[in-house]
Amino acid sequence: MPETIRAAVMPGPRAALEIRRLPAPRPAPGGAVLETLLSEVCGTDVHLHHGHLAGVPYPIIPGHVSCGRVMETGGPLADVEGRPIAPGQLVTFYDVFGTCGACWHCLVARAATRCPHRRVYGITTSANDGVLGGWAEQIEIRPGVRLLPVPDGVDPLAFMGGGCGLGTGFHAVERAQVALADTVLVQGSGPVGLNAAVFASLAGAARVLMIGAPSARLATAREMGVDETLDLADTPAAADRVAWVRARTAGRGADVVIEATGNPQAVPEGLEMVRDAGRYVVVGQYTDAGDATINPHRHLNRRHATVLGCWGYEFTHFHRAIALLARHDQRLGWRRLVSREYPLDRAGEALEAMAALQVVKAVIRT
Repeated sequence: MPETIRAAVMPGPRAALEIRRLPAPRPAPGGAVLETLLSEVCGTDVHLHHGHLAGVPYPIIPGHVSCGRVMETGGPLADVEGRPIAPGQLVTFYDVFGTCGACWHCLVARAATRCPHRRVYGITTSANDGVLGGWAEQIEIRPGVRLLPVPDGVDPLAFMGGGCGLGTGFHAVERAQVALADTVLVQGSGPVGLNAAVFASLAGAARVLMIGAPSARLATAREMGVDETLDLADTPAAADRVAWVRARTAGRGADVVIEATGNPQAVPEGLEMVRDAGRYVVVGQYTDAGDATINPHRHLNRRHATVLGCWGYEFTHFHRAIALLARHDQRLGWRRLVSREYPLDRAGEALEAMAALQVVKAVIRT
C-alpha cells in the first residue's frame, strides 16, 4: 500500500485546482478504501468552484459520484441485499452520509435529504478531514456509507454517464408522479434533464419533449428517446417556446413539466407550459441564482397546478436508478453522455469544459 496518494484539491472559490500529495487512507472498522477508477465532473462542481454554495469547507476534494475497486475493508461488508463486498470488486457508493435517522426530518417528514446532519462527499467534506472526494487516486469509505456493486455487464462509463443525474432525474420523475400516456416536457438538457427525460419515458410517458441548449445536448436527447426538442438558440422568445409546447398538446400544455435548467426565469415560463391541473417539478434550482416573478392567480390558483420542489436524492432513488440503467443501457446508451475523459492532472480543464457547456459530462480517470 502506498504511503501517499495524489488528489485534485479545490482550495477555494475561483482558485486554481492544485494536485496535492495526501496521506493514503486506511479503512476504519466498518469502512473501506477504494482505488478510484472514474469520478464525474458535474454542474455542482462548477457551482462549488464559482462559490455559489454556502457552507462549503474549502479546501475540498471534489467528485461526489465515483466508482472504483475495493482495495481493503475494515472488516466484513455487505451491500443492501446482504451480498458480501470483497477486495477487487467494482463498486460505487451513495455519496451522502451522516444522516441521523433520528431527527424530525428523518422520522416525521420522511425527508432525509433535509436532515441537518447530512454530509456529502466532495461537497460538504473538507480535504483536511480525509480523502472524501473522487478526484483522487483513492477514496476513503467512512463506516455507514452504503456501497453498491456496479452491476455485471454495465460499462463503468455508462454508469458515470448517468452519474448524479441518475438519482436526481429519477427522484424528479417520482415526485412528478408521471402516469401512463402522459406528455412530459423537460426544461433543460444537461445531465439531470437528460436523465429525467429517460426515466419519464420508462415510467410510461407517451411523449417526452425537451427545451434546452446547446444543440449537441439536444441531439443526445433525441438519441436517447426524446421525441421532440427545441433549441433555445433558435427560439429566443419565451412566448414562442410556450406556443411550441401548446401546439404539441392540443393547446392545453404538458401533463408534467420538469424544470432542470438552473435559471430562475425558467420557472414562470414552465408554469405557462403546464396544463390546467398538471404537475410542475422544480429540480434545477440547486443554487440561489436569483428570484423569479410568478402570478399566483394565473400560474397556480386558476390553473389548479401542483408545484413540487425536488432536492437531491436518497439511497432508494440511486439504487433503483442503477437497476434501471442495468436493464436498459444496451438500448438507451448512457455511455454517450460522457463527452470526454481527463486525467487527474487535467481536472481543471475538465471543470472549465463543463462550465462552458462544451461537454455533456466530463469524467476524471485516475
